Amino acid sequence: MDSPPTADDAADAAGALTPEDVERVLPIVRRVVGARVADRELAEDLVQETLLRVLSASERVQLEMLEPYAIATARNVVATMRRDRDREARNKHRALDLSQPDDPHTHVLADEESTAIVQALGRLQDSERESLLAHEVAGRDTRSLAAEAGSSAGAVAAQLHRTRARLRVEYLIALEGRPPPSEQCRSALLALSSGDRRRQRDPAVARHVLGCGFCTRVSEPLLGRRQPREDEVAVEIRGDPDIVRARQAARELASRLDFPVTELTVIATAVSEMARNIVRFTSGGEIVVDLLRSPRAGIRIVATDAGPGIGDVERALADGYSTYDGLGLGLPGARRLMDEFTISSDPDQGTTVVMTKWLGGRHG
Repeated sequence: MDSPPTADDAADAAGALTPEDVERVLPIVRRVVGARVADRELAEDLVQETLLRVLSASERVQLEMLEPYAIATARNVVATMRRDRDREARNKHRALDLSQPDDPHTHVLADEESTAIVQALGRLQDSERESLLAHEVAGRDTRSLAAEAGSSAGAVAAQLHRTRARLRVEYLIALEGRPPPSEQCRSALLALSSGDRRRQRDPAVARHVLGCGFCTRVSEPLLGRRQPREDEVAVEIRGDPDIVRARQAARELASRLDFPVTELTVIATAVSEMARNIVRFTSGGEIVVDLLRSPRAGIRIVATDAGPGIGDVERALADGYSTYDGLGLGLPGARRLMDEFTISSDPDQGTTVVMTKWLGGRHG
């Protein structure tokens, strides 16, 4: 005679994790915490707290995602402990006890972050996820991973870099709580996350990020990954003060190439005109100024906006054309000032202008 179903049987049927499932991730949780906390007793306390949090989330975590969820939770527990200790150290000299009871919102946020990491890991291919976890958690080096995959250490390192970039994008999308509005979003965000300068300079990527509210929000943490360079300056254009900032940045950067004073004025004037167009006719944009060393020395200015676009580009470039009472230059004036000038504009997609000034002139 069959025995009646137990509570454990019901849990299995519903797909919920059991304490035995959670216990199986104990070694890896100990390894993650131990790598970050030297004090053994403290580490063990953090391990137990991690397991309790994982067990409390058992109903919404699938068995195949248990390990990455436990890893993310362990990292959050250690980070929270460090924040609390830092605060306690800063306030130790005070007479009052400023310690506060656990804020329930802190645990909610930690759970949301852990869930987002699990969802992001789930978006990776199996091979990507396994290599990343082997490298980041198990501590395997690129050479051993390469030997196992029949590849080279350099190729594995490059793949890990791409995987991390994808993981960052998927994590931020998961935190947003809704899918991106178009497939272009992932491609544009991945260009920012990977630090791929060639793709970041693609006018289509810049216009998409500026014009998509979803990407504008999600991309903020990724913009800090743009590799800083001494020979490049990016200025966000939102208002009149930004016109001055862009003009000054272009003049300062160009002065490093020993452009004559008259040429510095020409460059600054052209940049002012582009920035002024962005302020007057769009909700915002960006001007990127960078020095060129090859094939010749010069300076390049890329002005991008997410405005309504220019309906008749040929007319806008005609001599004497100006849409406002500014310096009277307009696009044709800026084109005459620079050695090279290209423009691309699409209705409701924005406009990108690329201008170049060569040291020594157009044919120098």
